[in-house]
Amino acid sequence: MPPERRSRTKPDRRTGVRLDRKSRTKPDRRAGTGPGGPPRKAAPSSQRKPPARPSAATAAIAVAAEEERRLRQRNRLTLEEDKPAVERCLEELVFGDVEDNEDALLRRLQGSRVQVQEDSGDLEVENEAKDNFLFQKKPVWVDEEDEDDEMVDMMSNRFRKDMMKNASESKLSKDKLQKRLKEEFQHAMGGVPAWAETSKRKTSSDDESEEDEDDLLQRTGNFISTSTSLPKGILKLKNCLPANAERPTTARVSSVQFHPCAQVVMVAALDNAVSLFQVDGKTNPKIQSIYLEKFPIFKACFSATGEEVLATSIHSKVLYVYDMLAGKLIPVHQVRGLKEKIVRSFEVSPDGSFLLINGVAGYLHLLSMKTKELIGSMKINGRVAASTFSSDSKKVYASSGDGEVYVWDVNSRKCLNRFVDEGSLYGLSIATSRNGQYVACGSNCGVVNIYNQDSCLQETNPKPIKAIMNLVTGVTSLTFNPTTEILAIASEEMKEAVRLVHLPSCTVFSNFPVIKKKTISLVHTMDFSPRSGYFALGNEKGKALLYRLHHYSDF
Repeated sequence: MPPERRSRTKPDRRTGVRLDRKSRTKPDRRAGTGPGGPPRKAAPSSQRKPPARPSAATAAIAVAAEEERRLRQRNRLTLEEDKPAVERCLEELVFGDVEDNEDALLRRLQGSRVQVQEDSGDLEVENEAKDNFLFQKKPVWVDEEDEDDEMVDMMSNRFRKDMMKNASESKLSKDKLQKRLKEEFQHAMGGVPAWAETSKRKTSSDDESEEDEDDLLQRTGNFISTSTSLPKGILKLKNCLPANAERPTTARVSSVQFHPCAQVVMVAALDNAVSLFQVDGKTNPKIQSIYLEKFPIFKACFSATGEEVLATSIHSKVLYVYDMLAGKLIPVHQVRGLKEKIVRSFEVSPDGSFLLINGVAGYLHLLSMKTKELIGSMKINGRVAASTFSSDSKKVYASSGDGEVYVWDVNSRKCLNRFVDEGSLYGLSIATSRNGQYVACGSNCGVVNIYNQDSCLQETNPKPIKAIMNLVTGVTSLTFNPTTEILAIASEEMKEAVRLVHLPSCTVFSNFPVIKKKTISLVHTMDFSPRSGYFALGNEKGKALLYRLHHYSDF
C-alpha cells in the first residue's frame, strides 16, 4: 500500500480533527486474547513501533474536510429556513435529530438495510405463522349501546317473517337474528361456501390466485372485454335501409339470401327478376338485375361457392342456372329420369355437391350439382312439406304432411330414422343448425320444436329441448344464423309474425319485431349474412327489410 493511502485519515465530525488510522487505539492481536484461545504474550518492547505522528498532508486533509463540513452545514441551514415548521417536525420524528451528526443517520439507515437482509431468510416461517393465526384489529372505540341486547321486530318485515319458526319468535335479538340469517344462507347455498370458510388453510392454488390478483392490481388497462357469446333478453340491432331500395317492386319477395363469400344480397320476387345488391347498410347500391320472361320466381338460391344462382318458378318445370362468372343464363328444361311436371322447392347441400328437389307424392330427388343429372330418389309417406341437408351434407331431413320427420342417408339413400314431431299434425318447415347440434321443426299450429340432432338419429320418439309457442299461425320459415346463437321463425299468415329465438336458452328476444314502432308485413323469406351480422326479411309488399345486429358488427 502506498504511503499516501496509509496516511489518509477520516475526519471527526464533532471536533473537526482527523485521527491517523495507526494512532487509533486498537487491541493488539499479538498481545490480546484470541477468540476462543489462550492469551498470547506481548511482543518485546524492542519490537514495538512508536506511534506515527500526523504528517503535514494529514493536517491539510483535515482542514479541507472541516471546510467542507461547514459549507454543508451552511447549505442545510439555508434550506431549512424555507421549510415550514410542520415539515421540520416531521423530519425529526422520522429521522431523528441529526443536525450535528449526519453520519449517525447514515449508520442507522445502513443498519436497517442489513436487518432487512437478515430477516428475509425467515419470511417462510413468518408466512406459516400468519396462516395459523387470523389478524384481528382492535376496535378504536366501544359503544355501550351496541352491547345492549336490542330486540328486532320480525313481523314488520315480510322477509324476516318468513324466517320465523313459531309464533313466539315475533321478536328476536340481533345475535339470534344473525344466526338465523346464516342458517338461511347456508340452507340456500347447500352448506358453507369455500370463500366463507375462514379457518381453512390456504392451498397452493389459493397462493397462485393471490399472485394473479397482485398482478392485476399492479398494472392498468381495460380488463373488461366484450363477451364472445350472445346474451339473451334484448337484442341490440339497427334498422337499415331496405336492401332493394334502389330497385323497388310491388310484387311479393319470394327469396332473400346473402352471398356466401361477398357482401352481396340477392332479392328475388314474383316480378320475374333476380337482383343483386351491395350491402353497406346506408345506400345498398344495385349491382345487377336478371329478368326471366314469364317466369315468376318461386325460389332463388346461391350455390355453395357463390358462382351460380339457381331459380325455379311457380308454374314451370324449368330450372334456370345463372353463371355469375361468365354472365350466362342456362335453362335446364328436362332432367333425365325426373318425371315432375312442376319444379318448385329445392335445397343445395352445404358442400355444393348435391341438389335436392321436393317432388309430388312424397318423392325426394337427389341431383348432382355439377352435371344437374339425377342420382336417385327417396320416398316418404304423405306429402313432402319441407326438406333440408345436415351441416355435413351426409343426411337429409324431410318433414311430411302428416307430422313425421324422416332422416335419410345421402350416399346409400336409405332411411336412418323416422319419428313423429311432438304435437304436430301437419309439418310446414324444417331447418338444421350449421354446427350440427339442433334440428328445428315448424308445424301448422304455430309451434316450433327444437331437437338435438343426436336424439333425432338414435331415438324413435325424441323429446324436444324446447317448444317455442310464440306464434299462433303456421310456421312457414325457419333459419339459423351462422354461429347457431339465433333461430329466426316466421309465419306468412299474419303480420309481425316473426320472432328471433336465443340459443341455447331457447328464449325469445323481447324487443323484436317492435323496432321504432314500425310494423312488419307478412314475411315469406329471411336469411342471415355469413360474416357481417346482417339479417334480411322479404315481405309481401316487395321490400327486403335489412337489420344489422350490434353483437356481430359495429354501427
